[in-house]
Amino acid sequence: MYEIRIAFHFFPNFPQTLKQNPVLRHIQGMETQNNTRPLRRFNPLNDFLFYKVMGEKGNEPQLVGFLNAVLEPSGRKPIETLEIVEKKPFIGELLGGKSCTLDVRAVLEGGTRVNIEVQLQDKRNMDRRSLYYWSRLYADALKAGQDYRELPDTIAINIVDYDFLPKAGVHSRFRLREDTDPSLVLIGAMEIHFINMIKWREQAGKDLASNPLHRWLVWLDPQSPPELVEEVKGMDGAIAFANEKQEWVMLDAEAREVYEMLQKAERDRRSEIDCATEKGEERKALKIARNALAEGASTEFVQRITGLDMETVAGLRNGV
Repeated sequence: MYEIRIAFHFFPNFPQTLKQNPVLRHIQGMETQNNTRPLRRFNPLNDFLFYKVMGEKGNEPQLVGFLNAVLEPSGRKPIETLEIVEKKPFIGELLGGKSCTLDVRAVLEGGTRVNIEVQLQDKRNMDRRSLYYWSRLYADALKAGQDYRELPDTIAINIVDYDFLPKAGVHSRFRLREDTDPSLVLIGAMEIHFINMIKWREQAGKDLASNPLHRWLVWLDPQSPPELVEEVKGMDGAIAFANEKQEWVMLDAEAREVYEMLQKAERDRRSEIDCATEKGEERKALKIARNALAEGASTEFVQRITGLDMETVAGLRNGV
């Protein structure tokens, strides 16, 4: 992969230089206790940060490594070169809180198009959303006067941080197949992948030695133990390069502001969901309590089965 050789030719001391930079060590939380363990990691699944690490010109080595890890089970031959199709993020819109999709796009050898998207929020539309964006990318490749046969294969890769497709595993791949004979594929032009980070965290057996995707998921998961992250960085040069690019990105004040804004938005969203869940559970408990009291249940029994405090149950009995 000549891109990787070129990158390290121009930056022969790239990792060492970063580790020795005191400003970076302060910003990234790289100061260690007894020089044994990093205190903090940035979240690689942050929409903006993922784009900056994977979706810009110069990020070819890590993108090639990640795509090979995802596509290897599909039987595709290893990618050696690709062209990243940049879509510059609108910083002003991001800082203003407006929606701005930051997907990563690339064109492989032979013309195959790839789109990678990270989704942290379950909006109950991931199946149709993914199909829509896949179809847009597929159709946009056809130029005026071209034959349909010239449409290139198109691959959509979705990394989701919620339990999409509960019956599927960590990595699922879909193609157009015949219902009664799954071995019969209508056309190889369509390929949609889902990587489920919830399932990944639940998976007991993680094969870091021989499964490159497992190594990448360790690095991508913000909940991975720092020691494990350091281990996979040492095992895979593309992951190490992605990590160094991430550290470089976070040196920029504007980039850090966008990153923190998106992290705060995600924390607020999760807090709202938790609050709504708690309110829903409380309403359910109150309904059960009222029904049980109406049937003649004792205050103590109702308190025990609902978890409500005695004062609340007594108030319900008294009609307060």
